[in-house]
Amino acid sequence: MSNRFVVIMAGGRGERFWPQSRLRRPKHLLPIVGDKAMLAQAVDRVTGVVPQENVFIITNVEQREAVLEICPDVPPTQVVGEPVGRDTAAAVGLAAVLIQQRSAEGAFAILPADHVIHDTIGFQNTLNLGFETAEKGDFLVTIGIEPTEPATGYGYIYRGERVCDENPVYKVRRFVEKPDLETARSYLASGEYVWNAGMFVWQAATVRKALGQYAPELERSLAAIQDELSNEGEIVDVLGRHYPDIQKISVDFAVMEKADNVLTIPAAFDWDDVGEWPAVARHYEPDDAGNVARGRAIVQDASGNIVYSDEGHLIALLGVEDLIVVHTEDATLVCHKDKAQKIKDLVRRVGEELQ
Repeated sequence: MSNRFVVIMAGGRGERFWPQSRLRRPKHLLPIVGDKAMLAQAVDRVTGVVPQENVFIITNVEQREAVLEICPDVPPTQVVGEPVGRDTAAAVGLAAVLIQQRSAEGAFAILPADHVIHDTIGFQNTLNLGFETAEKGDFLVTIGIEPTEPATGYGYIYRGERVCDENPVYKVRRFVEKPDLETARSYLASGEYVWNAGMFVWQAATVRKALGQYAPELERSLAAIQDELSNEGEIVDVLGRHYPDIQKISVDFAVMEKADNVLTIPAAFDWDDVGEWPAVARHYEPDDAGNVARGRAIVQDASGNIVYSDEGHLIALLGVEDLIVVHTEDATLVCHKDKAQKIKDLVRRVGEELQ
């Protein structure tokens, strides 16, 4: 059996895609871009790299049933619902524990569930190179995205010297937080920075060792979870006992920004994290006035709008510009594109009944 695994992180609320995205069925469980749920597309992309039985999904208890419905070919025992969210370091550590139960020498990629990648072959080639690199030693490998613009919404990776003659593998000098526009422009001009997309590959033992060194409190919790699971404890009960008290910290802060054995591989594929409604327009053909519509829509004397309609409901726009209009069974959003980042704040006012 292959010692390579893929773990897909499928939590989060997807609030910036309200009202289409809800707490129990957020962005990654919807066909925001494409004809299948984002998570299902993520599973499809990796099945050319690892067998289906080596795919794990870490979600939360509220979304687990929906994940099982969307990904029926992933073994149910490998769809794990966190009882509470504890950020990415806990998810990575839990994944390492589960992989080590299957294979002491196992390596795994940890990937987000909600990215848009059209070039599947390029993605698989990059992921395979990530596995090959991680399996050569105690390396923490991250896949970096070559920047196409001076984006201020992403963290960056400062790339160091190349360490492999045959393949594009580089040392990481440091991780940097989301920059202001002037700094982002300097990063882009230097050619030495890539976007941090949160895609990693490592041996399970390597990342456990790093957690023990840089986040010992978290690693102690993982060891307790591992001990109980090894004694045939039920995972729901074990996580219920330990997860609420586990350290809440991102894997970037816990490990990646401190470790000195981090390598990066530039992505040989297209990538978009589709973080808010305006990003959807990049993946659909607009009309002559720049309007993008999914579902039933009539647009007249209007330009630059995004229209998203459920259940055959007709949306008609007349004489408006740069709006986001999203209709669902129980809610309708009308928002200017410039305010898309504020949708998350709006959701907090909407009330639990519509989340």
